[in-house]
Amino acid sequence: MTEKSLLRWAVTGFVTGFVTGGPRARWIQFKILRGHSDTVSSCHFCFEDTKILSCSYDGTVKLWDVEKGFPIQVFEEEHTSPISECNLTPDDRRVVTSSYDNTVKAWDMETGKALWTVEHEGIVTSCDISRDGRYVVSGSDKENSVYVLDAVSATAVAHIPGHHKSTITRCCFDPDNQRVTSVSYDKTIKLWDMITGYTSITVNEGHSNVISDCCFTSDGQYLCTASWDKSLKIWDIKTGEFWCHEPVSLTQGHRGSVSSCVFSQDASLVVSGGYDRTVAVWDTNAGCKKLSLQGHWDWVTDVAISKNKNWILSASKDSTLRLWNVEKMDHIPPVTEIGEGRGSKIAQCEECGKPFLRLQRSDSELIAKCVFCRLSAPGRKNLPLSPSVSLDL
Repeated sequence: MTEKSLLRWAVTGFVTGFVTGGPRARWIQFKILRGHSDTVSSCHFCFEDTKILSCSYDGTVKLWDVEKGFPIQVFEEEHTSPISECNLTPDDRRVVTSSYDNTVKAWDMETGKALWTVEHEGIVTSCDISRDGRYVVSGSDKENSVYVLDAVSATAVAHIPGHHKSTITRCCFDPDNQRVTSVSYDKTIKLWDMITGYTSITVNEGHSNVISDCCFTSDGQYLCTASWDKSLKIWDIKTGEFWCHEPVSLTQGHRGSVSSCVFSQDASLVVSGGYDRTVAVWDTNAGCKKLSLQGHWDWVTDVAISKNKNWILSASKDSTLRLWNVEKMDHIPPVTEIGEGRGSKIAQCEECGKPFLRLQRSDSELIAKCVFCRLSAPGRKNLPLSPSVSLDL
């Protein structure tokens, strides 16, 4: 079967693709979703994982039926330039989009009609809507600003000019709707407090290159950042663990820059996409890569994971989305070996019994618990997060 005929068939049926990792190779089912005519910039599962939302540089937003594999709703003829990102409210009733045409728009999911439009002075690189549906945040390249808008009236709640020194790549709300997190070409992470109106945390040296994406766990405990330095890092935001110790670092998963990241609902997995055209699935406890999904013909621009962790969704510069069936991935051996020679090994947590990556900090001190059990230990001192604290890590 030729590549073109395989692609045509894959729109409605499943095909098998490589799960790669050095000497090991396994096959996994996936479905290719075709419908956009340019780079697919953002993707999400919605409606209890029965639908997919995507947006593209072709200026359209599409709602896909997962089972049928084709669009059932198209939002179009509103944006006049590439759409950089799309997000939706938890009730799946409204969609917010950002675009290089200098606008942020809100849409009614049922009718596909635009509800309001807000114009910025520069291109809008990112947008998000708070979990309670009350606010929209957007990042503009004009003065590297962050805007917070009322999601109903579209009026400005806050404008933070010069928030970063360079282009903002991603901005999002934490699950508690209390802080706005943004990352940038300037390699910094910033958390801006909605109540005080101040930047509560600035991390200046967490990554050595552009930070391309960030995401929270569902409880807001951890923040994951993806970078062009080929790594992902997991930060304990609520307790401030990273004040004393380095964040958990996920490396050797991509051969090039990491473009995107997302946690599973239970935080046991991180999924990342890369400019090496692959999708990596990470075990957060073990600190190692479980799977590497290969098949896209160009950069992977965004990733998502279903609530039951059976499906992974990836968007690409190749104008397609891929839906990967990873329901049986626990039966596939991890694709990344953890070598004893690097001063680390897989150990069993003495509290929860799960495997984790144990790093030897000194000749006498060995970590006996996974990061999640260490952070939830009774009597552990939680460090306060005071406004306007700058952390040079």
